[in-house]
Amino acid sequence: MQTEHVAAFSTLYAEHHGWLRGVLRQRLGCAHRAEDLAQDTFLKVLATQATAVMREPRAFLTTIAHGLVVSHWRRLEIERAYAAALEAQPAALAPSPEDRALVLESLVRIDALLSRLSAKAGMAFLMAQVDGLTYAEIAERLGVSDRMVKKYMAQVMNELLLADA
Repeated sequence: MQTEHVAAFSTLYAEHHGWLRGVLRQRLGCAHRAEDLAQDTFLKVLATQATAVMREPRAFLTTIAHGLVVSHWRRLEIERAYAAALEAQPAALAPSPEDRALVLESLVRIDALLSRLSAKAGMAFLMAQVDGLTYAEIAERLGVSDRMVKKYMAQVMNELLLADA
């Protein structure tokens, strides 16, 4: 069974890697990033072991690659926002390259977590954690009840617990 999976994957890769790389290059405008995301796409396929039952391989590959492209763009957006925030700080407060990398990775993880929630739940969390607003202030700004803000925060905390598990 494992040999069949390897053979099916090898065939899939041989038949579609060049095509996928071309699609990604056209979308991203960068051959290197396209190659990286094509490889990441095939790694995800390999991990799912779905090659044996695949009826529309290009549609399947496109779906996976699209998710990776969206994640790539989101990460670039976060990197730009973080760089802009750092530029606004005095040079004496600039974090070390290691700290910058850790903070950036944390920001990407928080963004991924918040993207799984409703927009209002994400906003409630950010208003509480970044802006330091009370639940009553958040409720007023979001146009919801205090109780709903508590539910939003519970949703976020649940996601945080699941992410650490």
